Order: sequence, then C-alpha cells, then structure tokens
Amino acid sequence: MIRDDIVSLSTHILKRSWTIATLLAVTLGCSSTNPPHTVLTRREISPVQAQPLEPVLANNSKKPKKFASARSCAENDGFTESVNFATQASNLTQSANSKQEWDEVAALWVQAVAWMQAVPPSSPKRAFAEKKVVEYMRNLAYSQQQAGANRQTSASFSSDLLNQQLELYLSYVATVGPPDVLIVGSSRALQGVDPKALKQSLAQKGRSGLTIFNFAVNGATAQVVDFQLRRLLKPQHLPQMIVWADGVRAFNSGRVDRTFNSIIASEGNQLLVAGIRPKLPEDEPSVIPQCYQFPQPCRRGGFHKASILPVAKMDDRRIGILPVANTAVMAINPVSDLADSIDSNGFMPLSVRYNPNTYYNDRPYVSGRFDRDYENFNLAGKQAQAFNSVIALTKSRKIPLVFVNLPLTDDYLDDTRIWAQEQFRQRMQQLSRQKGFAFRDLSQQWPSRHEYFFDPSHLNRFGAIAVSRLIAADTSITWPNPKSRSIDG
Repeated sequence: MIRDDIVSLSTHILKRSWTIATLLAVTLGCSSTNPPHTVLTRREISPVQAQPLEPVLANNSKKPKKFASARSCAENDGFTESVNFATQASNLTQSANSKQEWDEVAALWVQAVAWMQAVPPSSPKRAFAEKKVVEYMRNLAYSQQQAGANRQTSASFSSDLLNQQLELYLSYVATVGPPDVLIVGSSRALQGVDPKALKQSLAQKGRSGLTIFNFAVNGATAQVVDFQLRRLLKPQHLPQMIVWADGVRAFNSGRVDRTFNSIIASEGNQLLVAGIRPKLPEDEPSVIPQCYQFPQPCRRGGFHKASILPVAKMDDRRIGILPVANTAVMAINPVSDLADSIDSNGFMPLSVRYNPNTYYNDRPYVSGRFDRDYENFNLAGKQAQAFNSVIALTKSRKIPLVFVNLPLTDDYLDDTRIWAQEQFRQRMQQLSRQKGFAFRDLSQQWPSRHEYFFDPSHLNRFGAIAVSRLIAADTSITWPNPKSRSIDG
C-alpha cells in the first residue's frame, strides 16, 4: 500500500508532471465551436489565475480577436499572437464553469504557450517570452485541473487510482487498441515496472513494436486483480500477455482486504452487477470543431525552426480532437494530486531515493510481526481462489501469465517477512509447475541497493527501469508478436 508520505512529495514532481501534460496538450489543436468568451462577471478564481498577466495583456484586451491563420511567417509575430490567445484565455477564465468551457481555456493557453515559445532565440523579446511561457504553462495546468474537476461524474469504485487507471486504460484501448502486454498488481507494480523502459529494452533484444500498459492499482490484492481482469474489463480489452508484478502481501488471505471490500461495496460495482460497464464518452460527429493553427518553421527570417516546441512541428496540418458527447455514461470521478504523476502508459515514476539513515526520523519502524499485511498469514483461502480464477482465465484465452516477485530492501526483510517470503516462493514455484505460468523471484535481487527504492518495499523510477531491463533480458520468457498499429502508445 502506498504510504501517506507519497502524498507530500515535493512540488517539483507535480510541476514536472504538469510540464509533461502541457507538452502533450500542445498537440490538441481543436476546441468547441463556441467562441471564446469576453469578460462577463468576475468571480473568485485560483491564485494562479488571479495573478496579473502583465500590462501588455490588458493593453491588447480590446483588440479584435484573431486566431493563428495560414499567413506567411513574415506576417506573424509570435509574441503578439501569444498575447492575443492569453488575453482570450484570461477573459474566458472569469466565467468558465463547465468542462467544455475549461477545455476551451486550456486550448487557448496551449496556443499562447506555442506562439510564445516560437519567439526566435535571436529576438530581444526572447528572455521575457521565456518567463511568459512558464507563467502560461502554470495557467494551462490550472485550467486542465478545472476541466477535470468539472468532468461528468457518476459512479466510482471507491478508489481514486482505480478510477483514473480504468479511464486511462479505456482511453488507451480506444486510441491504440488492447496492449500486447498488460502489467497488473499493487502500488509495488505501479511504481516498479516501467512500460516504456520495458518496451525499449525488448526492442534492443529484437522484440520491437510491443505495446505495454501498466494497469496496477495501489492496495491491489489477488482479489482486486481478478476483479479487474474478469469482471471490469471486456474480453476484447484483454492483452496478449499479462505480467503480474507484486509479492506475498497481495496473497495473504488472513489479512483484511480493505481495497477489495471497498470496491465491492462501491456504486460502480453495483452498476457493474446490473450489467452497466464503465465506458468513455463517444465522439459527437455532428459537432464541427473550431481549429487553431500552430506557428510554422520558416526557411528565412520569422520564426526559427529550432524555437518551436517539438510537438508543434506540424507543417501545414491542422490537428485536434472533437469535443466529447454529453451523454450519460459511467464516468470517472476526479482524482488526487498523487494520481497526476501517472504517465500515459499507467506508470507512476517517483524519483525519491530511500535513505535508511533518515527515513525513520519522522516515522516509526513497523516490524513484520506487527504489520497488518502479514497478520494471520495464510496463503490459502480467498486470495488463492482469486489467483486460481485468473489462471483459469489466462488459460481459457491462451494469454501467457508471468508473475514477478518484486525486489525488497534488507531493512524490510526481517525474520517474519523472510519466513513469509520463503513460504510464498515455495508455493508459487509449485503452482507454476502445476498451472503452467512463469514465476520469477526478484525479491532479494538488490537488498542493499537503496538508490533503487522509494521506501523499504517500493521501487522508485530507477529501480523500475532496472526491473524492466531484467525482465526483458530473461530469455526464458516468450513474448508475443506485436499487433500491427498505426499509433504507438
């Protein structure tokens, strides 16, 4: 289970995730057909938005609205274009109160960022423009958060991360198709196996083109994984191969399974039992999107090619997405800031390095003897039944299953936990021979490599890369052939 201190990660991590979201958002060139609003009524807004946007914005607020057009580079001035879009975004912020309106605000800030970044490095305006880019990106991040907060809400599964992971996975499937390899497990898998690193390592081993997604959820037990694979996802959404990365705690039937019990009692599960599956809103073909055009590289004068955001190099193409339909669907509730750090492949990269000399300065050490995850230790019972159900599913659908027992630190592996690990190892080795799945034990791979860990039992992003490389280098694992796709997730 993710510890409470994860929530108090430095703002550096969140800013970094906002920056990534910003760069991705620059690819969205279309917005609602509704024109940008002018100032109607001023209301209280976030401090980020409340900050003045410099006098230059106010001076341009009465100018006619103009969008980036297909004019020649010589006629375009990146700074002026950016200010125009920033002014529109600032004005619309005063009255935005729906997801559609906040999406429009975000689209305008995307344009403002792209045009401001297009100010040439040789321009005297460049230093000022770079500062404005940082401000605009903060405003963009805020507008994206507001759009999420105003998202259509319905039933959830009483788990913010499961809600987000499910929505992200369904969106991934709608965009890319079911992944070739699906990673499942608890927070140890969420932080411990990097799909992009695994994909890259497999490509270096001659297995290029595989799509990989991490559908792990904090607190997941064998029962939760069984619920995800057999009940939550449609059969056509299942992958070609499953990598289950976790450890003994997820298989202890003697512990109280709070995560699973909460999911079963949720409104989302009640709808699922009634036959209503989670789904994303569908595009509305009748809506014609309003498109913007990004700054274009020039051969001479004007904007320098190198000054344009990498994701905004589009030549003469206009790109974007249609606004989603306002239909009654089983939607996903807004999530915590913690979930914002999850990348597009479902992985949570955390850079904090575990330091045993300081880690326990502000938290007590809990030995395995008093750890609730190990209480009434029992590898039979409900978790074993759930595991058998997953094995039956993978066999019936001919989906190879690989279980990876993830690494732990020597600080974590006291006598109680070492004994439990040995019981688990022996049991899984026996089951792998009987049931035909692969079992790889990495639990004591790096007991003293603390730089690979976020805390005593969770890997950080560096450990996740190392684990991904180890898995890719295992020649005894037979990876599937990639499906042909035009878009790579």
